[in-house]
Amino acid sequence: MSATGADSAGTEEGSVRAGRRTVRIHRPQKVLFPGSDRSTDGTRTDGGRADVTKADLVEYYRSVARHMLPELRGRPLMLERHPDGLDGPRFMQKNIPGNYPDWARRAEMAKKGGTVTHPVCDDTATLVFLADQASVTFHRWLSRADRPDHPDRLVFDLDPARDDFEPVRAAALLLRELLDELALPASVMTTGSKGLHVIVRLDRRTAFDEVRAFAMDVARVLAARDPDRLTTEQRTDARAGRLYLDVQRNAYAQTAVAPYSVRPKEGAPVATPISWDQVKDPAVTARRWTVTDVLEQARTRPWSDVPARGRSLAPARRRLDTLL
Repeated sequence: MSATGADSAGTEEGSVRAGRRTVRIHRPQKVLFPGSDRSTDGTRTDGGRADVTKADLVEYYRSVARHMLPELRGRPLMLERHPDGLDGPRFMQKNIPGNYPDWARRAEMAKKGGTVTHPVCDDTATLVFLADQASVTFHRWLSRADRPDHPDRLVFDLDPARDDFEPVRAAALLLRELLDELALPASVMTTGSKGLHVIVRLDRRTAFDEVRAFAMDVARVLAARDPDRLTTEQRTDARAGRLYLDVQRNAYAQTAVAPYSVRPKEGAPVATPISWDQVKDPAVTARRWTVTDVLEQARTRPWSDVPARGRSLAPARRRLDTLL
C-alpha cells in the first residue's frame, strides 16, 4: 500500500487532513501487519505481500470513511488496539484514552456499579485519530448512545466449527429464506475472520431482552430445519462439528465488528458488506477483501437494496410464533 500524507520513512511524525481538521500521525512507518515479502534474515525478496504500516492503516480508514461512518455514528465503540502491530500485545479499550481530543465525541454509558466513557466516531477526523492510536478494529454497539437499551441492529453471527466457509454460505442463505418468511429484510457481511454476520435493521421500539429472545427463537427454528449442520448449542463440545448460530451479541453493551473494520490477521482482511448474490459466489470467503482492495467493493454499494428504515419486530414475532 502507499503511505498517507505522513512524513517520509525517517521521521517520527506526520499529519493527515481529515475533513476540516489536520490530525497528527505518530510513528507513521511503524509496521502493524508484517508482509510476506521478507526472507528469514529480514531482507526484501521479490513478490509476496507488502508490509502494512500505521500510515497505510490511517490512509485506509480515511479513504473508507464515507462508507464506514454511517455505520458508526452515534454508537459507543470498543477499540481493538495493537500499538506494536500483530506481533505485539493487543488490548481492548472501552474508556477513552487520556489524550482524547476535545473535538471528538464521547458517550458516558451505564455499567454495573458505575459508568464507562466510550469513544463515538461521527466524523473522518475521529476515525483517523483512532487509527493513529493503532485501533485496528472497531467493535460497535448494536444500539445508539441516545437510546442504549433499544437496538437498531439485530445480528446473527454464523460461526463455523472449523475454518471452512461452505457451511457458512449455506447457513446464510437458509437464514435469509427464513427472514424473508418473517418479512424482515436482511443484509450480510463477511467478518474478515471465519464467518458471516447477517444483520436486520430495527426501529428501536423493542428492548434488548425481547430482541435477543426473538433472535434465539429464529435460530432455534433454523437449526430445526437443518439439525445435522446447524446448532444453537453454546458449549463447543456439544456442537458435534455443526455451525453455531450465535445470537449472544444481541444484548446491552455487547458489540459486533463494524462494517469495513480491519481484522488483526495476516494480510489485513476487512469485515466487508456484500450482496446476497455474492454469498453464492464460491470465490467469496470471510477474508476475501483486504485493505488493498475493499474500496472497490464498497463503491458497488452492496447494501443499497436494503431499506434504510428499520423494521418493527412485532409482526415478525407473530409470524415466528406460528413456526415454533
